[in-house]
Amino acid sequence: MATNTMMPHIGLLQAPVGTEEGSSISNIGKDLSLPKNGPLGPFNDWPNDQGFDVTQEHRIPVELTVTGSIPAYAAGILYRTGPGGHTVQTEQGKIWTASHWFDGFTQVHRFQILPPENAQSSSRVFYNSRSTVDSLVENIRKTGSLQDFTFAQKRDPCQSFFKKIMAYFMPMPKLLSSKSDGRNIGVTISVNMAGLTPPRASGDAEGQGHASGITTLVNKTDANAYQFLDPETLEPVGIAKQSDLHPDLKGPLSAAHAKSDPTTGDIFNYNLEIGQQHVYRVFTVSASTGKTKILATITNTEGAYLHSFLLTENYVILCVWNSYYAFGGVKLLYERNILDALSNFDPSKLTKWYVVDRKHGKGVVATYESEPFFCFHTINAWETSSPTDRGKIDIVADLVAYDDLSVLKRFYYENLKSTSPSARNYVGSKGDSARASIKRFRLPSLPTSPNLATKAKEAVVVVTVPKFHSGELPTFNPDYITKRHRYVYGVADRGSSTFVDGLVKYDMDTKTPMFWEQHGHSAGEAIFVPNPEGKNEDDGMLLSVVLDGHAGKSYLLCLDARTMKEMGRAAVECAVGFGFHGTHFAENSGTGMQY
Repeated sequence: MATNTMMPHIGLLQAPVGTEEGSSISNIGKDLSLPKNGPLGPFNDWPNDQGFDVTQEHRIPVELTVTGSIPAYAAGILYRTGPGGHTVQTEQGKIWTASHWFDGFTQVHRFQILPPENAQSSSRVFYNSRSTVDSLVENIRKTGSLQDFTFAQKRDPCQSFFKKIMAYFMPMPKLLSSKSDGRNIGVTISVNMAGLTPPRASGDAEGQGHASGITTLVNKTDANAYQFLDPETLEPVGIAKQSDLHPDLKGPLSAAHAKSDPTTGDIFNYNLEIGQQHVYRVFTVSASTGKTKILATITNTEGAYLHSFLLTENYVILCVWNSYYAFGGVKLLYERNILDALSNFDPSKLTKWYVVDRKHGKGVVATYESEPFFCFHTINAWETSSPTDRGKIDIVADLVAYDDLSVLKRFYYENLKSTSPSARNYVGSKGDSARASIKRFRLPSLPTSPNLATKAKEAVVVVTVPKFHSGELPTFNPDYITKRHRYVYGVADRGSSTFVDGLVKYDMDTKTPMFWEQHGHSAGEAIFVPNPEGKNEDDGMLLSVVLDGHAGKSYLLCLDARTMKEMGRAAVECAVGFGFHGTHFAENSGTGMQY
């Protein structure tokens, strides 16, 4: 059981209107590393290296020490997925290292939150974790190399030119290993995902379910691949691909962030087939029947790395932003990774938006164009009456936009670790090119029937949030999916550390941010858990796994989503790796939303 009962001082920062961006943070951009000569100390006394190379597992659940109070409505399970370690000691006596954070070895974490037994007791938290890539790591240990397709692994510069040229004549790499733990799949994680039949974990009796109500737990990535996990032990138990849902979903690429209808639970995503003509197939999986239907086929645009997309009550919006695969996708075969296969950012190429009807079989009903940008994460979209075209409907869409592709290279480990000299190139204002702004777009006057012969309309930027007030890994109250929301939460990057330096709540109405910060503590993605008795949009809590860099240990943080003040925490007696995404499955809820 964890024993850390200390509750250090917590800083809550409200940025006043009209102040300079980031002025509320002291020592921004100042290198306080010691010593001046020799190995560097953590930048700004904000250690984070421990969160990037975690190898320990807790396969047997341990109870964590809770300080403060975690509300009863948090009861359920919080799953987190993403990189743990990124180095392997090989049989050849060398250290193999993954060079990019997106290629770190996946580890899944499970926080089970039990409600108080009575009015005098508090919530209890149990934690377990597991690596989900044991076979992959073992293969690297034996061979000293990784020949798999990756996001951005730097290849051996001594590799022969002949081998690289031969890649042109090889088929697109297989995205599935024959082993359940042989593929590095772990960007997002879904509970009770429609359309997929789970294999049984070892020792499970046929038909046996889990007391939690979870029937499937699935790891996902930006590829046509799914990894099944046991919901309790986190053991990898099987693999699947999108063609198991529908035979036409045969392309190798997809979005890690599927979307789900907040009412029906139906799942939406796209599949991208690379070839002489790129083919996007936008599809849906019915939660009630498990059947998959293709909603639209799009062939008149470039193939691009699209990590997410948008959903409204009646439409799927596929936004093809400026992360195009070079040479018609052929470079994917040559480089064997995504980052090096992308074309340079071209500011002359407009972003294209495709609006797909998802209820009446009309396919693509409208196209729009906007200023060029790159994006990882969309936030939310909704339909609203047009203020300028009576009787028409506009779509309003929020997302986190970058000026170019610089952020992709920032996520090499050498540019993230607090003791790395290269990371100094991204702190303070020097890192502005790799920071994002929340942007709100308006897609005006949506036609009632497809009219693709007309010129694409303009998707107009109506709100741009300052970079130091914008959060990445965005979240909001899931009760507002496909509805107009006011508040957006995310991880903050104001230059105080080489990675992240707090959590931010941004009010889209008043245009003001509120921050949670604790020096030396690096927070992960926040998950919003609504208060079932709440009346306001921000009635609820945020759950975030935070690394205390000074102690080298992590904790599960519970914040009041209205005030951004700490309510409680559960201490872990080790560092939990900086993961990507997670999901909270409320006790007896039956569904797991994806947004």
